[in-house]
Amino acid sequence: MAAMSQCEPSPTVEYRITLADSGECFACKDGQNVLAAMEKLGRRGIPVGCRGGGCGICRVQVVAGERYHTRKMSRAQVSAADEASGICLACRLIPEGDLVVRALGLLRRAVS
Repeated sequence: MAAMSQCEPSPTVEYRITLADSGECFACKDGQNVLAAMEKLGRRGIPVGCRGGGCGICRVQVVAGERYHTRKMSRAQVSAADEASGICLACRLIPEGDLVVRALGLLRRAVS
């Protein structure tokens, strides 16, 4: 995994999100969800579903960084136990600080 210090944010960006699988990092503006920020990488094949927390395509696990919150997600996709272990949907994940996330499921194949 690449060190987070190798990713320099632009002056207008609040947080850095690093993909644990590849070490790639990208900027996420304050109040923006991680999936929307990830889409700006311009990488082909990033799976995007409903963008509303219901389909589960954009599952990630926060592996470093504790400053974030999530918006309502379908319990069919993310159980309370999953959420307690840092698993959530990138479309509902709002960082409040720098994070390292691990892509899961379909998303993992696209970013690894």
